[in-house]
Amino acid sequence: MCSTALCLQSSGNNEGENMDALVQDCTIEEQRGVVRFLWAVGAKPVEIHRRMLAQYGQSTTSQRKVYE
Repeated sequence: MCSTALCLQSSGNNEGENMDALVQDCTIEEQRGVVRFLWAVGAKPVEIHRRMLAQYGQSTTSQRKVYE
């Protein structure tokens, strides 16, 4: 089963769960996918890292990894 917040949100059967906690459980591979997507739509690395910090908090990949 998909563990991303988007999949859980769309399934409609997880009412009352804290979505922030679920997003922070994302793997490095999932975060790399987010970076690749945002890069593809033209977001700058500093913006990508800022947005990821807002979503993933302490679990965010390093700024250096975003810039690679």
